[in-house]
Amino acid sequence: MKKLLVFGGLTVLVLALVTYLTLQFFLGSIVKAGVNKFGPGITQTKVELEEANISPLSGVGSLRGLTVGNPTGWSAPNAFHLGQVHIAMEPFSVFHDHIVINEITIDQPEFVYETKIVASNIGDLLKNIEQSVGSGSQASEPKAKNGQPIRMVIKKLVLRNGKVTLGVAGQAITMPMPELNMTDIGTAEGGISPAQIAAAVMRNVTTSVVAASTSALTKINGTTGAAAVDAAKQGVDAIKGLFGGKKK
Repeated sequence: MKKLLVFGGLTVLVLALVTYLTLQFFLGSIVKAGVNKFGPGITQTKVELEEANISPLSGVGSLRGLTVGNPTGWSAPNAFHLGQVHIAMEPFSVFHDHIVINEITIDQPEFVYETKIVASNIGDLLKNIEQSVGSGSQASEPKAKNGQPIRMVIKKLVLRNGKVTLGVAGQAITMPMPELNMTDIGTAEGGISPAQIAAAVMRNVTTSVVAASTSALTKINGTTGAAAVDAAKQGVDAIKGLFGGKKK
C-alpha cells in the first residue's frame, strides 16, 4: 500500500511537471508566433523573434533575439536588435483580448541610425508604424479567440544600456543612448492596440536615438556632419505626443 502511494505521488508530480513545461513552451510559442506574424504588418519591415520563454504561473520570462529590419531605401539590413528582453505579465492574459504587461526591461539594445539630410531610417520606421495605426489594417490588428481585437497595457517599460551606431560620410561612430523609462502605456484608454503600443514606444526611442546621434555628430567635421545635425534636430522637433504613455 505504501509503495502504491509513493508511486501515485511520483506519478502526480511527473504529470504536474510535464503540464507545467508544456504550458511554458505553449505560452512562449504563442508570444513568439504573435510577434513574428503581426510585427511585419506593423513596421512594414522584417520582424523576427527567435525565442520566448514565459512562466504560465508567474507570467515572468524573457524574449531573446528580436530583430527589426530597416525600411526600404536604407543600406543596413536592420534598424535595431534587442538581444534580451525581460518581461513580467499577468499570467494567462495572453489568452484573452486584454493583455496586461506589468513590466518590460530591455537591456543593451543596439540601434543603427542612418540619415539622408532631412530623413532617417528610424524616422521612416516610425512613419511606417504610424501608418499602420491609422490604417487599422488586419495585418496590424490581431484578434483574440473570442474575435475581439487585442488590446494591451504596459505599466512600466525600461530601456537601458542601449547604444546607437551612426554612419556618416563613411565613418561609423557608436554612442550610448540615454536610459528610457515609460509608464502606463495604454492604461488610461483601458488598453490600446499592439500598433499603438509600438508607436508610443518608438516615438520615445526615436527621441533617444536622435539625442545620442546628435552628440556623436558633433565629433564629425565637414558639411555632411553639419547637415546631419540639422536633420537630427528636425527629427526631434517632429516627434510630438504619445499614445497613452508617460515618460519619466
